[in-house]
Amino acid sequence: MKIKCPKSNLAAVQDTMDILKGRWKIAIIAALCYDKMRFSDLQKEIEGISAKMLSSELKDLEINQLVKRTVLNTQPISVEYELTDYGRTLKKIIEHLAEWGIQHRKQITGKVLEN
Repeated sequence: MKIKCPKSNLAAVQDTMDILKGRWKIAIIAALCYDKMRFSDLQKEIEGISAKMLSSELKDLEINQLVKRTVLNTQPISVEYELTDYGRTLKKIIEHLAEWGIQHRKQITGKVLEN
């Protein structure tokens, strides 16, 4: 007997993918999993992302209540980003994705990423 995935699970996965879709959102969340970061630090951490794209993705993550934006009282003005409590619920998922990614790279290339 073949077991089917419940439609509610498929819908939930699709909802999740709609929120996290794109090349950069998961990388942004992963970068923020361990500490607050300023915009410029995020851009340096996430290789290849433009300022315009980072700004757009952060706005989407704010709308979905995953990231909190704080304007710091500094000269010049700077902005800091952090995961919300709700955003931090993704930390274990991000860790599992990273573990899977390490194993997948090893499976496909026979190589392990260097830190």
